[in-house]
Amino acid sequence: MATRWFGAPVQRLEDPRLLRGKGTYVDDIEPPNLLHAALLRSPHAHAKILSIDVSAALALPGIHLVLTARDLGEVLEPSPLLVPHAALEQPRTQLPLALEEVRYVGEAVAMVVAESRYLAEDALDLIDVDYEPLAVVHSLESAYQEAPLVHADVPGNVAAHLVQQVGDPAAIFASAPHVFQERFLVDRGAAMPMECRGIVAQWDAFEGTLTCWISTQGPIPIRNGLAAIFHLPEHKVRVVAPDVGGGFGTKIMLFYPEEILTPFAARQLGRPVKWIEDRREHFISANQERSQLHDVEYAFDEQGILLAVRDRFLHDAGAYTPYGIIVPIITACTLPGPYRLRHYASEFTVLYTNKVPVSPYRGAGRPHAVFVMERIMDRIARELQLDRLDVRSRNFIAPEEFPWDVGLVYQDGGPTKYDSGNYQAGLEKLKVLLDYEHFRARQEEARQAGRYLGLGVGCYVEGTGIGPYEGAKVSVESDGRVYAATGVTTQGQAHATALAQIVADQLGVTPADVMVTTGDTRAFSWGVGTYASRSATVAGSAMHLAALKVREKAKQVAADLFEASPDDIELADGKVFVRDSPQRALTLGQVAISANPLRYSYGENARQLMSMKLAGPRPGPALPAERGSPGLEASEYYSPPHGSFASGIHGAIIEVDPRTGMVTFLKYAAVHDCGRLINPLVVEGQVHGGVAQGIGGAFYERLVYDEMGQLLNASFMDYLLPTAAEVPSIAVDHVETPSPLNPLGVKGAGEAGVIPVPALFASALDDALSSLGMRIREMPLHPCRLYELIQEARHNQE
Repeated sequence: MATRWFGAPVQRLEDPRLLRGKGTYVDDIEPPNLLHAALLRSPHAHAKILSIDVSAALALPGIHLVLTARDLGEVLEPSPLLVPHAALEQPRTQLPLALEEVRYVGEAVAMVVAESRYLAEDALDLIDVDYEPLAVVHSLESAYQEAPLVHADVPGNVAAHLVQQVGDPAAIFASAPHVFQERFLVDRGAAMPMECRGIVAQWDAFEGTLTCWISTQGPIPIRNGLAAIFHLPEHKVRVVAPDVGGGFGTKIMLFYPEEILTPFAARQLGRPVKWIEDRREHFISANQERSQLHDVEYAFDEQGILLAVRDRFLHDAGAYTPYGIIVPIITACTLPGPYRLRHYASEFTVLYTNKVPVSPYRGAGRPHAVFVMERIMDRIARELQLDRLDVRSRNFIAPEEFPWDVGLVYQDGGPTKYDSGNYQAGLEKLKVLLDYEHFRARQEEARQAGRYLGLGVGCYVEGTGIGPYEGAKVSVESDGRVYAATGVTTQGQAHATALAQIVADQLGVTPADVMVTTGDTRAFSWGVGTYASRSATVAGSAMHLAALKVREKAKQVAADLFEASPDDIELADGKVFVRDSPQRALTLGQVAISANPLRYSYGENARQLMSMKLAGPRPGPALPAERGSPGLEASEYYSPPHGSFASGIHGAIIEVDPRTGMVTFLKYAAVHDCGRLINPLVVEGQVHGGVAQGIGGAFYERLVYDEMGQLLNASFMDYLLPTAAEVPSIAVDHVETPSPLNPLGVKGAGEAGVIPVPALFASALDDALSSLGMRIREMPLHPCRLYELIQEARHNQE
């Protein structure tokens, strides 16, 4: 019987290579005659460009090219709007180089290409730019005050305004026994992957081909865009995402300016050009996220049932909207969470500010929504003096109520319809992991000793697995190894392992026998990219369908050879045989040869196959129409009907030192439902990484801008990241409610870990400092800000 790999805790296949330093990242790529680029970036958040003098830079020995906007010709076009929307009435995207005006600190103004990065940086200092500073929009509040304007032709700085409503909230508010209003702030943070962005571009004039190695999450869309920009056939442009040292959404863009400028320079010079982002550049030019201000009104009854919510919020887009309004749409659609909310009104306004543009970062608007809703749940419990978990249980959507239509239009244009779930089961598991029954006694004992412990929880539902589609190709070679390729990229998610498990199950081989290629447009030329927790669901389903087709083809070929029925053919342990006659088997490689003998008319496998005394006819060049393409290979595509919805509940026990504002995580538990688990080890790794980023986004990582739009903490000396010392051990458990929307029954898991952390952190702080009447309404915090809030609470009690 064949081993089943789906669901098995297979060790990551990619790790031995990476741990031995055998990975290949963009900065490792060194073509002959390589040149290096550096960019001059605006020191002003808002200014007119009066003039640019590059003569001194051009005169420096070793400088090959200096580019300003006026040197780009027809390439000087705004970058594409990735996701248009009818509500986005004033979209604005960025030029590769600023022409007349800069709108955030870090916007690219000029590019230098030199023999070395050192020379390029020296040349930047010689470029003389005459700026006329303009008034700066530095916050959401200032953006909403009509003037100044980030874009002179965008009244009120309003990029978009969208209203969605379910039920009749107004009628509920008019009669509800309890109605509250609160304001919540979730401020800016950033992805901070270990590897910054980078690109190497090489132009082959003889072949007329452009090759780019980019640290990106979307090589195929970039390939398509570069082909259009440079008027090349798509097959003449190859984009490769090699090993990528983290992405978290910030590398999904199409295009960052450097991804246009670097290939432009390579074509101009006829030599390969490399640009590697340094850490300060990442702070001031890589897209950021968060910064929303919510004014929420909610109603509930005496039993703690949430009756209605009305949420109005402002969303900071930064200076441009390259990703449309995806993030605030996700926030609006995520806010109802796992709760039976039948009356809900959402209204958001997207505003331009003179800050780095915003695009999705791990969680992508969901932490904001979960923070608001979970604060509501805690407030209901406080006002009615009910247990916080009981309040959630009373409001959960029950398993028999699925599919549950929230009634909103999701980011992909489809319905926000929960396909499956069992939220109460997750809550019960969390109680066990946290030893919830005995926590109050432990908390009181600590309080008697002068220690402040708090327990916090956060529930969420996460939209995953959106379309439009992904594809995959699976082929078997003559030696029996299986090659699989897809258009998604990998930035640490173990795609080479999980996708190999999917293929191995269908073809009767081990995952180690499956060589998976991702992120290379030459290996697979159609697809969208890695984002929105969609790779396992969409690309994995395509891989499953392609492998299934190869399996059926292998059974048909073997049936002809053995003069048996295809239904009696089995694949196991790398062999193909008639059921009940495994001693008379062919290797999978031999079947591949038989499927296309003209391709494999030599080699040991071919000789073995031809010498075998098979009952059926010897393999020949004929290709029955029902087999499709020659060889043991197939390509398939999968397009989901709409997003699938993962869910989970996290909890933590913390200790607060009110004298300093410092917080220690004592215990952390996460229960996650991503449908069927392809690989439990990989899913747990995703949850662990997400929790670490969530803790950073709740208590350490906050981008601080002043009133001039200057980022004040653009280094790791001031922008704090959690380390192993701050991240506790994490207990993970699972609920598996298979999705009916795809053949694997899976849902996404990539962003789950980060989503509920700000909410549960606020919940735990309130609990720990309940004697002060604390009510946390902002994220992220940091020790100094928490200390201020503690002092304010004490002052209010006096």
